[in-house]
Amino acid sequence: MAEDIDDLKAEVASLRASVEALSSAPAEPAALFTGDAWTEQRSETEDRRYPPFIFLLDGDELDSELRLLAEWVEGVLVPGCLGEPSADARWCHLWTEHWDAVGALHALWLAWQELTDPATCGYTGPSTWYRDHYRPCMTELRGPRGPFASCTKGEHRVEHRLPSRVPSAWYSGDDSGS
Repeated sequence: MAEDIDDLKAEVASLRASVEALSSAPAEPAALFTGDAWTEQRSETEDRRYPPFIFLLDGDELDSELRLLAEWVEGVLVPGCLGEPSADARWCHLWTEHWDAVGALHALWLAWQELTDPATCGYTGPSTWYRDHYRPCMTELRGPRGPFASCTKGEHRVEHRLPSRVPSAWYSGDDSGS
């Protein structure tokens, strides 16, 4: 009986060590594109356990994340998910200049990365992404009160600009206005 207890203790200790090792290992982001450039770009900027929200980035990190987001929006989201823009469903080709749209699309992209990886979400992840993330986000972005409300095909009624950052506990450093 004592040997059984010792064996159980050893097995529990081994399992505990495995759980701790897995908990401290950096999580790999789900691959968005399969090319080497994607893996290379992501690994250069991805030294954190989780990807940061775009509003918390600045400088080269912000530029890199915007470039990757634009690749996803223009290469995956627009051709694969968006229908033709209309009065009820606007889309602005200058979406990167609507900072609130950039934030919403970045959040949508982060959810997409997580929920389209069968290793982390099984095969129902894309359905969850579509229902819980894509639909509500697009309803807000493209709706009559969304950031694209004043934009029409080829004509823009609002001045597109990126606002300056407001100093806060989330951001420190020299504000260059972008």
